[in-house]
Amino acid sequence: MFQQRLDDLAHRSLLRRLRTIESASDAAVTIDGRSLILMASNNYLGLAAHPAVKRAAIQAIERYGVGAGAARLVSGTLPPHEELESELAKFKGTEAALVFGSGYLANLGVIPALIGADGQIFADRLCHASLIDGCRLSGASLRVYRHNDVEHVKSLLAKRRTARETLIVTDGVFSMDGDLAPLPDLIGLADRYGAQLFVDDAHGTGVMGAQGRGTVEHFGLEDRVPFHMGTLGKALGTSGAYVAGPAAVITYLINTARTFLFATAPPPATAAATIAALQIVRTDPARRARLWENRHYLFAGLTRLGFRLTDSASPILPIVVGDAQKTIAMADRLLDLGVYAPAIRPPTVPKETSRIRATVTSEHSRTQLDQALAAFEQAGREQGVI
Repeated sequence: MFQQRLDDLAHRSLLRRLRTIESASDAAVTIDGRSLILMASNNYLGLAAHPAVKRAAIQAIERYGVGAGAARLVSGTLPPHEELESELAKFKGTEAALVFGSGYLANLGVIPALIGADGQIFADRLCHASLIDGCRLSGASLRVYRHNDVEHVKSLLAKRRTARETLIVTDGVFSMDGDLAPLPDLIGLADRYGAQLFVDDAHGTGVMGAQGRGTVEHFGLEDRVPFHMGTLGKALGTSGAYVAGPAAVITYLINTARTFLFATAPPPATAAATIAALQIVRTDPARRARLWENRHYLFAGLTRLGFRLTDSASPILPIVVGDAQKTIAMADRLLDLGVYAPAIRPPTVPKETSRIRATVTSEHSRTQLDQALAAFEQAGREQGVI
């Protein structure tokens, strides 16, 4: 039975296989013994291999060991966890913060804690899978609205049953398109109709905003969006996730979010490494400036070559190919030419929108970007994409 399912996936060019990276995540990596330019990483600020971040993790292992040993409410809360949550709250300008083992766990735990089966959720069509799964797990009625369509959200809010508890759910930066949610309009609708807004800022944290505090800062809404989540495994270079907000919200989640209550605490080394990464984000704005310089350079180059990009406003630059088989062929040719930028296919993206999702980091050199653009041009012309 399972082999038949695998054969069907392969027939539709949707079968995936793991590819091993043999070196640290950086602008260039080693795959099958070859050095390749990596254009597929969320390590936007290059912190995953930063010496200070690695040193903090090593020191924490020496002091606290590898694992926390238990869930946080049992015996798994260690000083690095508390310090990280305090530093995250300071960074985000909130009263408190709570750390989860991953972004997926955060969304699966937080959304059902915020709203129950009697409630109503409106979620963007392109929300991350973890958001949709969290919405379904809550038991609340779920309606999906057209991507970034504020008028559609407004019409759904207007038609709902009066006084029904309502949650609007959206990414801050959409991971497969790279565009931003219209947060000012969404928070305006939430205020007008008595709803709550839940923002997943996984790809905004460390990247968006003058201080890198995320998409909420980018739009100047830090006083209006009371709580939101983000991840530590993108720009901060480690792993895990956080929810930042009022102390009452965080205390409530400590007592109700099942993926926090019943999960072993994140490794103390990860927490210590993230504290070091946050310090770099605060004190080294040049790193974020390089990221945006590289982003604009790559965007201009891909556009000049004639590629069809999404309406990205982030370091995520998806090249829409459409056909899954053609997208795989282009990704394979890029690999031959020294660039690792794998094909993204359904169900990760909608049907007929398969793409090469190119991402850029602060650590890419101009020479590497020029080499990548040359490879994209050659592969794109050979596959008839441009």
